[in-house]
Parts: sequence; C-alpha cells; structure tokens
Amino acid sequence: MAIPSTLDTLGGEIIVIIAIALLLYVVYKIGKSLLKIILGIIINSILGVGVVWLVDLIFKMGIPLKIYTLIPLALFGLPAAGTLIILRFFGVVI
Repeated sequence: MAIPSTLDTLGGEIIVIIAIALLLYVVYKIGKSLLKIILGIIINSILGVGVVWLVDLIFKMGIPLKIYTLIPLALFGLPAAGTLIILRFFGVVI
C-alpha cells in the first residue's frame, strides 16, 4: 500500500490551483503596468518628434530630424523637443 502524497489529496490540489491562480494574477498585474509604461514612453516619443517636425514646418526654425536629434527625442520625448526648440530659438546651431 502506497502512502498518498500531498498532491494526491483534495487539499493538495486546491493549494496548487490557488497557487497557479495567484501566479497568473501577479503576472497579469505586472504585465498590465509594464505595458502601460511602455505605451506611455512610445506615445511621448512620437509626440516629441511630431512637435519638432510641426514647429520646424510652421516657424522654419531649421531643426533637422537627424540621428543626433532623434535619439534624445526617442529617449525623452516632449522634454527633449522643448529643449531643442529653446536651444534653436536662442541661436544654438543643432
């Protein structure tokens, strides 16, 4: 006669089901918040590039969309756009 293990009993199965449900809930919460953060960064970056392009189009400020301006815009978004516009406004050649 074999000794039943903990997982063979009804209580063990319930514990495993609860543990899996808890794990899925934690993964869902972490994934949801991580997705929200990543989506916010992407939107901020796109808005930064759009603002620089629009300001350059309307006011002819001469801000090039080259790799050395796109990297800060992609990393920092709207604050980088504001910084580039202010620098160009005060005569700093970008």
